[in-house]
Amino acid sequence: MNYQKINAEAIDTWCLDGWVWGQPISHELYQNAQKGEWDVLLTPTKAVPHEWFGSLCGKKVLGLASGGGQQIPIFAALGADCTVLDYSSQQCASEQLVADREGYPVTIIQADMTQPLPFEDGIFDLIFHPVSNCYIEKVEPVFQECYRILKKGGVLLGGYDLGINYVFDENEEYLTYSLPFHPLKNKKQYEDSMKYDWGIQFSHTLEEQIGGQLKAGFQLTDLYEDTSGQGNLHKHNIPAFVAIRSVKR
Repeated sequence: MNYQKINAEAIDTWCLDGWVWGQPISHELYQNAQKGEWDVLLTPTKAVPHEWFGSLCGKKVLGLASGGGQQIPIFAALGADCTVLDYSSQQCASEQLVADREGYPVTIIQADMTQPLPFEDGIFDLIFHPVSNCYIEKVEPVFQECYRILKKGGVLLGGYDLGINYVFDENEEYLTYSLPFHPLKNKKQYEDSMKYDWGIQFSHTLEEQIGGQLKAGFQLTDLYEDTSGQGNLHKHNIPAFVAIRSVKR
């Protein structure tokens, strides 16, 4: 089974249906960013601290699985040299739409981040990687590739699912599934994923996500937790995501 093909097609459909993470920013928001008024998200609700970025003017930035025309246009407005890699054709199309509308250059690569990234060693100053590794089975190789393509002192900003979302039913009322959530190895999880149009998603432990970055060579410098922004867990203020700033030593 090519689960990445299933996911890419699912995300294309979600975008066409108005998925919040697939809608490009407005011309007004782009202009505000040019004036220095901006925020971006790695997780559902909390804006990334500006100090996590430093100056972006002239920096080479990769949006990893960050298509949709939401973050990369902001970085371009701040003077960054931007590349985006995403496997969704709709997410890539949204990136091109905003770039054409605002008149800035951007390199758009439609590709699968589970494969070796199509970049030379040590070329990026910053990688922006919003919540998306929940759609891949193994996260450690992605961290190794991020480390490879960053310059020394380069920064990886990532948003990660903590796994609690996957243990509840659709309405987040009842404990339904055991972890790990792995539809390729669990028939009921697969059937429910298809039934509810979740795509093929995977829970990942902090050992995988933080440990994977440490093993790749990263130094973690900061983090914050976030809720899902909606639903029963959010109403109870239960953290479901974490954003992490890591540096290539």
